[in-house]
Amino acid sequence: MNIEEFFELSAGKWFSHRTNKDLVEKTSGEGKSEIIIESLPTQHPEVVKVCEYYQIDAKQAACAAKFNWNDTTRLNQKNTGSTVVVLIPNADNPQSGKFLHQIPDNGKPSPGNYKIGEDEALTLSIESENMYSEERLWFASPNLRMRVSITKNSEGFSTTSFTSEIRMGATPASTKATQAAQSASN
Repeated sequence: MNIEEFFELSAGKWFSHRTNKDLVEKTSGEGKSEIIIESLPTQHPEVVKVCEYYQIDAKQAACAAKFNWNDTTRLNQKNTGSTVVVLIPNADNPQSGKFLHQIPDNGKPSPGNYKIGEDEALTLSIESENMYSEERLWFASPNLRMRVSITKNSEGFSTTSFTSEIRMGATPASTKATQAAQSASN
């Protein structure tokens, strides 16, 4: 599976259930979300804006997507938001490259990296001066996606999480992307 197929298969509406552990505070929690992932053309104004922020030509992008979420915690507190991500493949190996993401108004540019492994799992990593974050995503089937993540600060690992995502309703993916997800689950 290549990065375009991975994001094509990810497009749609998902129910997400996350369990997380704060390793410093020794607390855990869970959350449920509705996530909508929309593929964006690389010439879309939001994609161009993200690329300009990182001073990268949007023509280099392999694919882009907009993520919208509506998060509900155990205490029924709502957290909604959205972000745009853009993937820029390495010229010599398109299975890896830069992972660009929208930055909050008060943030600093912090591009990440992506890599699709031989097991067809996608690993995203972001590193800044005082934080490192890594997330690994894979498909158990075309309609079931899994994620694990870790966050590390200057004192060491601080949080970890596991998320399962179930597609809500049928969204037709390309035959090639669906076959890739099915082969990864075998």
